[in-house]
Amino acid sequence: MRLSAATVDRLPAKVARPGYDHLSQRIGIVHLGIGAFMRAHQAVFTDRAMAAGDRDWGIVGASLRSPAVRDTLAPQDGLFTVTENGADGANMRLIGSVRDVVVASAPNDDLHHALVSPDTAIVTLTVTEKGYHRRADGSLDFAAVEQAGGTIYHHLARAFAGRRDAGISGLSLVSCDNLADNGGVLAASLGAWLDHVDPTLGSWFARECTCPSTMVDRIVPAVTPADIDAVEAVLGVRDEAAVLTEPFAQWVIEDDFAGRRPRWDAVGAQIVTDVAPYETAKLRMLNGAHSALAYLGLQAGLSYVHEAIADPVIGPSVKRLMRDEAAASLDPAPGQDLTAYADALLIRFANPTLRHALRQIASDGSQKIPQRWLASLEANRARGRTCPETLSALAAWMLHVRGDDGPIDDPRATELAAAWASAGRDGIVDAVVGERGLLAGIWRPRVQDRAILADTLTIFDGR
Repeated sequence: MRLSAATVDRLPAKVARPGYDHLSQRIGIVHLGIGAFMRAHQAVFTDRAMAAGDRDWGIVGASLRSPAVRDTLAPQDGLFTVTENGADGANMRLIGSVRDVVVASAPNDDLHHALVSPDTAIVTLTVTEKGYHRRADGSLDFAAVEQAGGTIYHHLARAFAGRRDAGISGLSLVSCDNLADNGGVLAASLGAWLDHVDPTLGSWFARECTCPSTMVDRIVPAVTPADIDAVEAVLGVRDEAAVLTEPFAQWVIEDDFAGRRPRWDAVGAQIVTDVAPYETAKLRMLNGAHSALAYLGLQAGLSYVHEAIADPVIGPSVKRLMRDEAAASLDPAPGQDLTAYADALLIRFANPTLRHALRQIASDGSQKIPQRWLASLEANRARGRTCPETLSALAAWMLHVRGDDGPIDDPRATELAAAWASAGRDGIVDAVVGERGLLAGIWRPRVQDRAILADTLTIFDGR
């Protein structure tokens, strides 16, 4: 028996309920790229806001490619559970904020209708770094967008034209992806695309819409069939869309909305003037440490974050990377305690109930490490500091994309394989981070940095 509006009454009393009639909530948000993280983060904050008295902030979630999420949630009337696993046990909550899930490629135009609805005030996005189709220098890759088709740019351009022609106001476009200045990235890339296809639409977008930057933080491991079975054993019904996560959740949002918004700040979100110090700390300390754990851990034959942080060699290395290198590259906001942040991160990493897979974190590395490592390396270079632990992790990534840890999940896998084939181990450093390398433009490595990378590659490769 599946979880649905008809079976909610069968749930045990210990499962927290939304406290509102989710089927009566009007749509106020469209989310592009609905997945497990969105369900454990943005959907939870919105659910809590409506539970606290906000209304009509129902979410239409859009899958840009696969119908899998739609096919999972539709039979459940958009309902799913979130299980927070912590040291003191597990807490389960039924989430009612998702009203519908659509497939962007479907011919029925459900996504377009949701985007042009006067009730829709906000579009949130979790499309990952590669969903923005940017070149290495950060500019929009127009050819890649045109070749891909059905991107966020295509859907939003069409929706903007519909809203403009109908005299409907603009939208707040809230990127929740792990990109530095994600609001600025979205505004620049979307503006460039609109100017490319219709300059008058670009002017409307600049005048009517906003793109507040955000920082999102919650560890959401991939759900396994065994997890679904365990949730069913507690619920008494089958929840195919269940997500498991940690008790911690953070959402920092720039106060730059085009119109109305949910009272997310009443349920834990931080609405601030400048997100940059928070997002940079998260990218370099949390995400940077995660990537280091992934590549060093996979190299050592480990599978999960909690195993890697407990390793007697990898754990201390990653702690130094976080405290002595990533934190040292930052300019914190007043009251932002980076020492306490690092302490909290280490506790979260060590949580054995999450089983956060290293291979999940290791995907799309070429899109992630410029913000997570290279920016930190450049900031420390400018301050005269060396970063041996970050360089060690970078060497592990270079071997990872050679295929040392198995199949590569990266949009630039072909280019990276070609670099290894032509440059070999002796030339791979220049091929990747040299002046004309695949990841050139953010970090200017010094002679000693290149030497450390080369030496570390030799050591790792000889194990």
